[in-house]
Amino acid sequence: MRRVVITGAGTLNPLGHDVAQTFAALAQGRCGIGALDIVQADRLTSPIGAQVKGFDPAAHFSAREMAMLDPFAQFALVSARQALAQSGLQISADLALRAGVIMGNAGGGLAPVNDAYRAVYEDGKNRVPPLTVPRLMGSAAASHISMSLGLRGPSFAVSSACASSNHAMGLALQMLRSGAADVMLTGGSEAMLTFGGLKAWEALRVMSPDGCRPFCATRNGMVQGEGAAVYVFEALDHARARGGIILAEVLGYAMTSDAADLVMPSQTGAEMAMTLALQDAHLAPADVDYINAHGTGTAANDRVESAAIRSVFDQHARKLAISSTKSMHGHLIGGAGAVELLACLMALQDGVIAPTVGYTSPDPDCDLDYVPNTARHAPVRVALSNAFAFGGMNAAIVLGRAPT
Repeated sequence: MRRVVITGAGTLNPLGHDVAQTFAALAQGRCGIGALDIVQADRLTSPIGAQVKGFDPAAHFSAREMAMLDPFAQFALVSARQALAQSGLQISADLALRAGVIMGNAGGGLAPVNDAYRAVYEDGKNRVPPLTVPRLMGSAAASHISMSLGLRGPSFAVSSACASSNHAMGLALQMLRSGAADVMLTGGSEAMLTFGGLKAWEALRVMSPDGCRPFCATRNGMVQGEGAAVYVFEALDHARARGGIILAEVLGYAMTSDAADLVMPSQTGAEMAMTLALQDAHLAPADVDYINAHGTGTAANDRVESAAIRSVFDQHARKLAISSTKSMHGHLIGGAGAVELLACLMALQDGVIAPTVGYTSPDPDCDLDYVPNTARHAPVRVALSNAFAFGGMNAAIVLGRAPT
């Protein structure tokens, strides 16, 4: 079975327009959550979010291209271009057939959906823009990356709520291990910060009106974000043969299903995802130094995830550094795991562990080391990233330092 490494990374998210900016923000504990700048934000019960600020699509796309690209596809395409550039890969005719795209996304293009409903039902129009369907489809980001970069191998989208991008990256890992491809661009993207989309989330009563404070006793819900992260996953033998620079190794992966409740998290499901991911990586719990937690800031998720970590890691749980970067960039839903994997890369490469910001009061049910408020310098050999989704879908991915 082939070993798989990461040779490129790109991102556009509330903390930065590239990986370097994002690393700096994570290391500084900078929070990207604030008042939402969207139409009818005054009608929202929780009018806060983590938006991508200062991004000018016209600097990256022609007018014709922008007409076809929902923001979630724009974020993904910019990130993919960055990742491929960092990798140094040249997509030859031969490599194109052995290179593909798997992207995670939960909501698809919500902006054209929101605009179409407003046009038809509020403004009384009988027509919507002709490219509404190509813009709203969940596979749009994968398709545009494939077309823009000339990738002719397997390309598709995965939609499994908040586990979407971890599932996408896990499938990319499996394709490379099996020999079905040599290179896969993979990650996730989301742009759900529209009035209609946020109203739907408010109906679930899980949204915080004042900030995301994972694992803190004062936590009162999640805050949504938007953005994307894309990685070049490459077979180790292929990367070495071309002299590629390796950022990290993808050591293991697992996905599990709770087969229980549609919205309530399951400790057993989370435990099995982490346990099986470690088994897939041929690692013991004591080998892990850092966990990027799912950590949504809801009462149930943080309590259940903490219990699952204690169960899987036993006495080593007290030695683990654990953080939820959702406290800074918000919950990117289908793109969450992809952006959060950046914190794992930073820990492995720079020895900087991103903090959980906004943490003020310990919760007896969440009694582990959540790296509160300030980043920590420490050597990290192995990092694990969790993603747990509505529908009881779980995915954990394990990264290690670049092989020597």
